[in-house]
Amino acid sequence: MNRRLRTLLPSVLSFRATSVLFWSARTSSPCSPCPLTGPALSRCHTTNVKTRSYLQYLKRKIKAPPVPPYSHVCQVGDPVLRSRAAAVDPGAIRGAEVQQVIKTLVTVMRKLECVGLSAPQIGVPLQIMALEYPDKMLEESPPASVQARGLISVPLKIFINPQLRVLNGQTVTFQEACESISGYSASVPRYISVEVSGLNEKAEPVTWQASGWPARILQHEMDHLSGVLYIDRMDSKTFINVNWEQYNE
Repeated sequence: MNRRLRTLLPSVLSFRATSVLFWSARTSSPCSPCPLTGPALSRCHTTNVKTRSYLQYLKRKIKAPPVPPYSHVCQVGDPVLRSRAAAVDPGAIRGAEVQQVIKTLVTVMRKLECVGLSAPQIGVPLQIMALEYPDKMLEESPPASVQARGLISVPLKIFINPQLRVLNGQTVTFQEACESISGYSASVPRYISVEVSGLNEKAEPVTWQASGWPARILQHEMDHLSGVLYIDRMDSKTFINVNWEQYNE
């Protein structure tokens, strides 16, 4: 334990109750005296819980932690990604709170240059999702990929309380990624053609039929509203770190 951490640890323990016991790995090798508890114990144990840094503690004392809707995407492990999202009261859609969720959802999606995002991914367990495939992104895609994946440009679409209906039960498998599982990808089967119906950002009824890549995006985002991630549907042998080659350089 370095000097700085030893000096600051009492303050850290005052806001996060992390129990620490020290013991020797072998009974023949006794532990050195513990600076917190005094004499060494016959056995020592650590909970392996990561202690929040003192600087982070001070930061949270000065500035409150962010609250949903977040300006970032929640990562796998966050319980909100495994919860079933709640339906939105149609009468509340045009209200300030829901409109702020929609605005933040679109802002984060465009900032990350992803093609779809759901409200649970920004910490809001509501049935809201956004979809957009800009012309520029389509123009930058290789022609072979456009044809094989069925890529088309899609203007911004917002769906609230969406319902999905499968139009073509045949599936096709492609590599898929998710902003909530950053840095990884896997092959996932999806239906070729689907129909989604729900309400838009103006609380108006909307229905849209999609096939190819837009259909895949819809199914991916609909899964998020049910607490399902693509890793639940993937071929596990195809699961990769997208930057794996860099680690070998």
